[in-house]
Amino acid sequence: MCRNIKTLFNFEPPATEDEIHASALQFVRKLSGFNKPSQANEAAFEIAVAEVSEAARKLLTSLHTHAPARDREVEAGKAKERSRLRFG
Repeated sequence: MCRNIKTLFNFEPPATEDEIHASALQFVRKLSGFNKPSQANEAAFEIAVAEVSEAARKLLTSLHTHAPARDREVEAGKAKERSRLRFG
């Protein structure tokens, strides 16, 4: 899985539309191999991002868990610590 795509489920506050769009954009970039598509492919690229965003939104709203919601700042701190240990 692409390391740049972040988990969006079970956070307080919930994922925003911008976060969902950003993850969809990253996913489509990974699949297509394009960071920025050519003009010939731009329409297909944007449609794919919109469709992936919608699918992600549906998924996030349909998932259920009994686990308590995670705090974004605490999780970001854990990620920074893992990165520090990994890269020094």
